Amino acid sequence: MSTAAVAAGAAPRSTHWIIAPVVAIAAFMEVMDISIANVALPHIAGDLSSSQNESTWVLTSYLVTNAVVMPISGWLSNTFGRKRFFLTCIFGFTLSSMLCGFAPNLAALIGLRALQGATGGGLQPVAQAILADSFPAEKRGMAAAIYGIATVVAPTIGPTLGGWITDNYHWRWIFLINVPVGITLIMLVMSLIRERPPRISGPLSVDWMGFCFVALALGSLQIVLDRGQDDDWFGSGFITTLTLLSAVGFALLIYWELRHPKPMVEVRLLGNKDFAVTFILMLMLGFMVLGSTYLLPAYMQELMGYRAVDAGMALTPGGCVMLVLLPLVGRLINKVDTRLLVAIGLFIGGVSLLWMTDLYLGVTFRHIVLLRMFQAVSFAFLFVPINALAFRDIPPEKTNNASALINLARNFGGSIGISFASTLLTRREQFHQSRIVEQLQALNPNYPDYTHHLGSVLGTPADGSTTLASIYQEVARQAALLSYLDDFKALGVIFLALLPLLLLVRPGKGVPKAAAAP
Repeated sequence: MSTAAVAAGAAPRSTHWIIAPVVAIAAFMEVMDISIANVALPHIAGDLSSSQNESTWVLTSYLVTNAVVMPISGWLSNTFGRKRFFLTCIFGFTLSSMLCGFAPNLAALIGLRALQGATGGGLQPVAQAILADSFPAEKRGMAAAIYGIATVVAPTIGPTLGGWITDNYHWRWIFLINVPVGITLIMLVMSLIRERPPRISGPLSVDWMGFCFVALALGSLQIVLDRGQDDDWFGSGFITTLTLLSAVGFALLIYWELRHPKPMVEVRLLGNKDFAVTFILMLMLGFMVLGSTYLLPAYMQELMGYRAVDAGMALTPGGCVMLVLLPLVGRLINKVDTRLLVAIGLFIGGVSLLWMTDLYLGVTFRHIVLLRMFQAVSFAFLFVPINALAFRDIPPEKTNNASALINLARNFGGSIGISFASTLLTRREQFHQSRIVEQLQALNPNYPDYTHHLGSVLGTPADGSTTLASIYQEVARQAALLSYLDDFKALGVIFLALLPLLLLVRPGKGVPKAAAAP
């Protein structure tokens, strides 16, 4: 084993391949719980005697506390020990999942989901940090590939699995299935992973102001992103106030943490140009993954009449593509300039989204599956190289902090992507509907002919209510279709526009120079 690997705390060759799936499953479990409850919300609302709008707080409460804990997980790992913190997170997540499964009412479920999000907030960054340190530097591409299988594939499986469990059993089982997995993980982590001593020596110094600013900035922003569309964005005083609080919180957080000797969030890492660029790229990767993952099933359900489970199945082959490609890309990290791999991913991702603008109402299930599989190729070429770039020049003592920021970027990118896609969808649908309706008048010679033809087919008068209702229904469908195509086009253009960012990244492979030296 190389000196660099030992310094990083890498596991012996015989154990790091055992550790990898264990920590990856922990991350997979937490990421999947972000999306698995989405399809169960109507069942939760009905079973707990609440409205659909009230039930969405089951998702919001989880995301808010998860967002607050994730960036401070590096500090918590360094202060209390990474293994101890990891075990605490798994135990808390498992216990809160069990309690969610037995929640007697909506208020209790929302509170328990907040606890679940808080305890799960450290699972992703700590799992990635353990993987990065368990593998020798020259094999970190494979570590990133294994972690990618957990964090990129999980969002595509979550809705499908959640729909299947809800349809065939009960919504409570989407939480209860975490219990046996969590218990198994606790036993495996205790026996396999070595405790690394806390990196913060001397008396405990807690950056309480930093924590308060994190909670204010990220908590407010997450609520804005999750509730903005439902509350009409800045037409709501609640959303406007939270936006201002978030902006103030971010300004104070950066000012405070840059001057604190032991910051809770290591924002100084963003002063590294390569890390800052990879932070943005990871943010946009989350943006594309969850934005498109939101759009495709919604398109299939709203316009084509598919069930939630069937729409989710359209995403599953794409997940299989990632399972195959992620390890292959992990092997290329040490052989090809990482900028080239990221450029390939951005190009394929952008083209795949622009290709989706050819969708129409009669498109086949097979065609949608093929489009998603093509798009999934880009995820593999993005996730592994971006992670390799992010950790390429990070010293071992900063691995926990870097992992916290990178995972925060991906999660918030996903929230921004879903919020952007849903808002653009609504606004463009209104735009297209108004434009189409402008043509439905007597001065358009095609309109009277169409109404008479439709009336004869339906056996009703051309100006009858049944005929007009059918026309309006078709107008709504066409407007919705055009709005989805606009969404795909916008996402594709945004991703192609990210290519120039790679010019700011130092060329090189995924292996740090020190590790690559003989």
